Amino acid sequence: MTRTRTLCVCLLLGSLALLPVSGGEPALTLVACAPGYPGNTEQAQPTMDEFARGVARASGWSEGRLSAVYHEKLEPGLSRLERDDAAVALVPLPFYFEFHERLGLRPILQGDPQGGPGDRWTLVAPRGRVSGPDDLDAWTLLGMPGYSPRFVRDVALAGWGALPDGVKIEFSARLLSSLRRVSRGEDVVVLLDRGQASALDQLPFADALEVVHTSGETASSLVCAVGDRLSAEDRRALDRALREMHENEAGRETLELLQLSRFREVTANPISGLDAGPLADP
Repeated sequence: MTRTRTLCVCLLLGSLALLPVSGGEPALTLVACAPGYPGNTEQAQPTMDEFARGVARASGWSEGRLSAVYHEKLEPGLSRLERDDAAVALVPLPFYFEFHERLGLRPILQGDPQGGPGDRWTLVAPRGRVSGPDDLDAWTLLGMPGYSPRFVRDVALAGWGALPDGVKIEFSARLLSSLRRVSRGEDVVVLLDRGQASALDQLPFADALEVVHTSGETASSLVCAVGDRLSAEDRRALDRALREMHENEAGRETLELLQLSRFREVTANPISGLDAGPLADP
């Protein structure tokens, strides 16, 4: 096959994702990306398929118009969201904070985790070694929001005080191993979300750990329009379908698989742009 023919075939295949499903409606993809959280794309696909079918039915869309995919790794998730058919994103707050400008993310609703109406961020240190931010100079801060040092500094720990320039903020999904390092008295602290922090007391080395700061409540995850790929009509239909999902048994079962209790209006948040409620129609 010549290079020219190969290029033409690739362009044709790439365009198929953008073809209308029926009645002139373009296909839409919801991309969930949660770096470090459990599961992988293949394991999550049955749940994502069920979620997409339920949302499409409730939105009044034709069968197959909406598809959904999950990525537990950052770079594949970013790449998928940059494709033209990716119209909706379901992402944790640190992801939104770090990449909303790059991807053109505009919040529609927030998802409430099963453990509470929002999230709180808890910083865990070796017992007796940390009394304030300045003590972390030259230390390492680990946690799943670590891919966004700005989120860690400006949101999760904003109420504690300014972190020193010398602290190293790193992404880690190996939280148990990280907490073991804390328990051994290493120069390490770990940042946990609400669900992760709730399990601290169950650890056999819990007595060696100390919670030195817990944030105020923030959103946990956000459903966002990606750029201008979602029409005003489709956004309204999606908003309504997701808000009502917890009101029926099938919807509640799907939400449970996503470890969410419901979707609701975006509430006040320390991030600029999230304190104005739902988006106005474009």
